[in-house]
Amino acid sequence: MSPQELKIVLQSGLLSFPLTDFDAQLDFNPGAYAERLEWLMPYGASALFAAGGTGEFFSLEPAEYSNVIHTAIETCLGRMPIIAGAGGGTTLAIKYAQEAERRGAQGVLLLPHYLTEATQEGLVAHVEAVCRSVKFGVIVYNRGACRLTPESLQQLADRCPNLIGFKDGVGDVEAMMAIRLQLGDRFAYLGGLPTAEVYAGAYKAMGVPVYSSAVFNFIPRTAMDFYNAHAAGDTATTDRLIKEFFLPYLELRNRGQGYAVSIVKAGASIVGHGAGPVRPPLSDLKPAEIESLRALISRLPEGK
Repeated sequence: MSPQELKIVLQSGLLSFPLTDFDAQLDFNPGAYAERLEWLMPYGASALFAAGGTGEFFSLEPAEYSNVIHTAIETCLGRMPIIAGAGGGTTLAIKYAQEAERRGAQGVLLLPHYLTEATQEGLVAHVEAVCRSVKFGVIVYNRGACRLTPESLQQLADRCPNLIGFKDGVGDVEAMMAIRLQLGDRFAYLGGLPTAEVYAGAYKAMGVPVYSSAVFNFIPRTAMDFYNAHAAGDTATTDRLIKEFFLPYLELRNRGQGYAVSIVKAGASIVGHGAGPVRPPLSDLKPAEIESLRALISRLPEGK
């Protein structure tokens, strides 16, 4: 898949990040991961991000990462585009991106470098180095320590033809509008705030109609119903789901640091598609929180 073909895919529908399956010893479980992908594929997402943030990329060592990407590619070959996560310092991010390309992924999502703050010049050099190291399409994730300005993105757009996507996880309306108005249709734009459904209407109004869904991991039917209503302008449906499910879900998610991942793993277990525990330093939901989530899910098609 060429970078431009990937760009079209990114703009065509709902995206999601499958959980990474771990066993009781916190080792990667490829068989369970393949079963997860087989379960999720028929629901209709346009692409899946293997080893993304919800997939605990930050906890994977390089050999595990390669195994996760290999399993995703082998399972979904010819049926679902797989975009791999990559991140960390520039040298390591390049190695991850190149390994994903070698394994046959259709593109890479460049996650933030995590800790050290950096100048715009440094961020541009980092993203450019990763883009130049591969031939397939690259999407940059604007979040955390990586917050690119319109001017920096313009430089990257001019220098890196395979940089075809911009995913925003910051939520700065002024910055997002400035970026989209300056770059126009040069990028595919994706909403990337945690629990993106709550912000989907606002992002659509800014010209960013596509987003990635974490809850697709455990309520895929509802996630697709919400996306289809969102795409059709059916605010009665989206408002109802936000009020009845997403706002109470956010209240649960916000009870603990790192729960944006932990609550998704809890949800997957509740619906019978458990992915094992999260790896430290993340922690699993407490029993009472799991029961509150179970009650929320019970009101949805997946819980009936």
